[in-house]
Amino acid sequence: MFKKILIANRGEIACRVIKSARAMGIKTVAVYSDADRNALHVRMADEAVHIGPAPANQSYIVIDKIMEAIRQTGAEAVHPGYGFLSENMNFAAALEKEGVVFIGPPSPAIEKMGDKITSKKLAMEAGVSTVPGYMGLIADAEEAVKISGEIGYPVMIKASAGGGGKGMRIAWNESEVKEGFESSRNEAANSFGDDRIFIEKFVTQPRHIEIQVLADKHGNCVYLHERECSIQRRNQKVIEEAPSPFLDEATRKAMGEQACALAQAVGYTSAGTVEFIVDGERNFYFLEMNTRLQVEHPVTELITGVDLVEQMIRVADGEKLPFKQSDLKINGWAMESRLYAEDPYRGFLPSIGRLTRYRPPVEGKTAAGGIVRNDTGVFEGGEISMYYDPMIAKLCTWGPTRADAIEEMRLALDTFEVEGIGHNLPFCSAVMDHPRFVSGNITTAFIAEEYPDGFSGVTLDAALSRRVVAAAAAMNRVAEIRRTRITGTMDNHERKVGTDWNVALQGEAHDVTIAADRDGSTVRFADGSAMRVESDWTPGQPLARLMVDGTPLVMKVGKVPSGFRLRLRGAEFTCHVRTPRQAELSGFMLEKVAPDTSKFLLCPMPGLIVKINVAEGDEVQEGQALATVEAMKMENILRAEKKGVIKLIKAAAGASLKVDEIIMEFE
Repeated sequence: MFKKILIANRGEIACRVIKSARAMGIKTVAVYSDADRNALHVRMADEAVHIGPAPANQSYIVIDKIMEAIRQTGAEAVHPGYGFLSENMNFAAALEKEGVVFIGPPSPAIEKMGDKITSKKLAMEAGVSTVPGYMGLIADAEEAVKISGEIGYPVMIKASAGGGGKGMRIAWNESEVKEGFESSRNEAANSFGDDRIFIEKFVTQPRHIEIQVLADKHGNCVYLHERECSIQRRNQKVIEEAPSPFLDEATRKAMGEQACALAQAVGYTSAGTVEFIVDGERNFYFLEMNTRLQVEHPVTELITGVDLVEQMIRVADGEKLPFKQSDLKINGWAMESRLYAEDPYRGFLPSIGRLTRYRPPVEGKTAAGGIVRNDTGVFEGGEISMYYDPMIAKLCTWGPTRADAIEEMRLALDTFEVEGIGHNLPFCSAVMDHPRFVSGNITTAFIAEEYPDGFSGVTLDAALSRRVVAAAAAMNRVAEIRRTRITGTMDNHERKVGTDWNVALQGEAHDVTIAADRDGSTVRFADGSAMRVESDWTPGQPLARLMVDGTPLVMKVGKVPSGFRLRLRGAEFTCHVRTPRQAELSGFMLEKVAPDTSKFLLCPMPGLIVKINVAEGDEVQEGQALATVEAMKMENILRAEKKGVIKLIKAAAGASLKVDEIIMEFE
């Protein structure tokens, strides 16, 4: 077995590989850029080598710099993780020439299947059903428009190299093809060093279901069942689960066997994933093969008990697979929520900055018999950089059934504390409670259909709202008792805390009466109903864990005048708890009016201005492209919200702007 391996990656996947290597007794080498000097993967590894400036195209995807780090440390093998150089045939070939083992497939398999154009041609030759498209190289936007017209709209513009939603656009007309082609090509070049683009028919209302395969160097290949990855935004997966709630056993078997046959046809070894789109009749179509470990591999590990990273290392060392297809059963259900550094209330735009608070839920077995797992690459006090992918953690849960796994995820998301940056935890919570997701009736259009105007938070239903009111009233009583005490003379000078309160939540006011005892509080509502609240929460704690009528309730808590700022289940709101007289007087308070920014185009995220599309004095129409901002390897086109005239342009291409910094002003 290898004594030392180098991880040619960063973030949570580098940390994930280090964990398995450490358990196997293998020493690890991390590589890092200027931006990652103090990163978690650097701290975890046995050795670390600096490889250059922050931009990935000057560090993590520069093959010569990785090779030099290998020579410096004497690493015998390299795990590429995913993204960066993981599907780069030239990198695998360079390692082979150096006599260093690539913990992945052989370079010919990467060449054949890692390239999306070549893999689709091979799949067609092998008789695999594929989506109609144009597999040749496309020279420019004009040719892309011509090809798209021949295929028929809508079309999917995709980067030939790479994945993770980078270099992908859906186009419904000629103008969107022109814009999408240029942006896809730029993203592909910046992320993977390869700007080749192809176009295929976009199948509407599909499910995205993928098969995990694992093959050794002795002719053995198995599939570890499927993952449902249909909850996507901008072609980037947000929620994954295993198995799929849609497949039957016959379809699962057919897809698995086809995936293995395709892998063996190209001499594939190591872990890989064959991706399919599946229609409502369970017809499936080959999309591509990812010749690497997938981001969502933990859900497969949770339902099979197989450590995929360990098996990749063992296969690379020449070992046979320790199991057969008949040994791989599906045990329970697993969910994965990707924690992204992005603000769901601002169109999911990237968010960077310092993690002032980062407290994931406790990993391991839960009180209900489930499992919580969190793969992460950050720590409290660390910086989220604009240079890399915005995903900072993957929260996973397991339960005996799909409903159990969802409930475990709900509690885990409510328990996850993140402060200092915008993040999508509220959105993930909202998905877990969405009736359509709970039913399993999902497609890749789920987010676009259910959140057509973006995400603006959640309104709690009446039953949960009532439980929160009871919890807030009980918490307020604890806070009031603390405020009334005077140190040293408590018994003589303690002001009595009242029992009658008014709790305002989500636009509704509730009159309640609290009866407290040694073990908790009974909160009685005006209609005579009551709820029992028990908790050890104390003022100042940012997370409140309560039992309300015997059922767990977890809320993130912040103090505001006369109440709390609460967050749970995708909802975020201010809850005011006042005396009856305070509640009466609050009706006379004036509300603060937000400033009018309608005459400005503001930078929606910290990022780099790639292009300014207009000039001062230009008249623009609604929907017209005004500027392009790049952040976290993604290009974002900013468009006019209404007709107007450009009065002043305050930013130029190449400028780095902060969030809400003015790009241009309208008359």
